[in-house]
Amino acid sequence: MSKPAETIIERFLQADGLQIRFWHAGSGPTLVLIHGLLGYSFSWRKVIPNLAQGREVFAPDMPGAGFSECRADLDCRLMGAAQRLLAFMDAAGIPACDLVGSSYGASTAIMLAGLIRSRIRSLVLISPANPWSGIGRKRVALLRNPVIAPLFPWLARAARPLHRYFARRMWGDPKRVTAETLDGYIRQLTRQGVFEHAIKIVRTWHADMDQLESALPKIAGIPTLLVWGDKDRVVDPASAELMAEHLPGARLAILQGAGHLPYEECPEEFCRIVQEFLNDVRSTDIASPAREVT
Repeated sequence: MSKPAETIIERFLQADGLQIRFWHAGSGPTLVLIHGLLGYSFSWRKVIPNLAQGREVFAPDMPGAGFSECRADLDCRLMGAAQRLLAFMDAAGIPACDLVGSSYGASTAIMLAGLIRSRIRSLVLISPANPWSGIGRKRVALLRNPVIAPLFPWLARAARPLHRYFARRMWGDPKRVTAETLDGYIRQLTRQGVFEHAIKIVRTWHADMDQLESALPKIAGIPTLLVWGDKDRVVDPASAELMAEHLPGARLAILQGAGHLPYEECPEEFCRIVQEFLNDVRSTDIASPAREVT
């Protein structure tokens, strides 16, 4: 008999003066899930019930996204996002966790691990934004244009039919996208401040990618799993091997037919891969209780 699905509870907390909404489920070793740019906790709805069997799962809407606070004065650098994630963990009473990040959220996870690695037991990085991905460079250049950037949030909110087109591009097979899924992702995009925050992130993109590359040696030794869909149109799958080269010992799992959000398209396979990795990390920790992280 299969285990019953864990109930997901919506909660709110204050961290570093910001109200943060998050989903919470399960009990046991702590697992934190960080969504990508223009995503939010909704992204993880298919996998939380599985991952929360034997683990306590937190899935925050990062400030500036979802239904957390969207203040105009947020530090939009990648390091700023990492520091807000650390503040969330402090406020939630999370001393250490296994950290899962998707896309920009995976890059945030890398920065946090480099900032204070003693708080991170392991990393699962799903198609992390990285300096070696050639996809999207033209879009970044366009959105950094001083004429287009100020107009983009207004145009993006007005052009709601385009939201569905760009959301479908996240999937390896757009036919898998349901109307309910599209509505879920689009719901938060109408909030004032979400697109504005995303544009500010794009302004610092090149400097952030340079800083990300510098952070990779600092996380050497943290058990790491890289996950990529081979049909990813957002972060180049060819950059997966380059990321793995900069993270000696990291595992790399390529999900055939999946796009940028493999946990959406193949949640069962995704959970199996992640659970196996986390169980291996857990068994190693139990076998080596005296191991120290420096």
